[in-house]
Amino acid sequence: MCGSPLGGRIFPSSTGTIREATNVRNRAWKPFIARAGYEWVTFRTFRRTVATLLDEAGLTARQIADILGHSRPSMTQDVYMGRRSPGRAGADALTAVISEVPRNSGGKSGA
Repeated sequence: MCGSPLGGRIFPSSTGTIREATNVRNRAWKPFIARAGYEWVTFRTFRRTVATLLDEAGLTARQIADILGHSRPSMTQDVYMGRRSPGRAGADALTAVISEVPRNSGGKSGA
């Protein structure tokens, strides 16, 4: 890794101090996303992306919760981590069950 980690404020005020969260959203963030055409992106979008990337990298829910500052890994899993795509096993099982069910002609029961 070259260089040192980033330091300082990301969205400082004109005097270099910390801005109020509403000022960051209203004066910096909202105009930026409007110009970029990404009005749907929020700060939570980034948190969810980070959680999902860390999950895909193999970190545990506890490790990801610690990074995001959550006391409960279940909250991290429920709110921030993406769901993994389902495997073929479920689809294959349903296909097998459906193919074994006798089909009725005309949708009427044989009783």
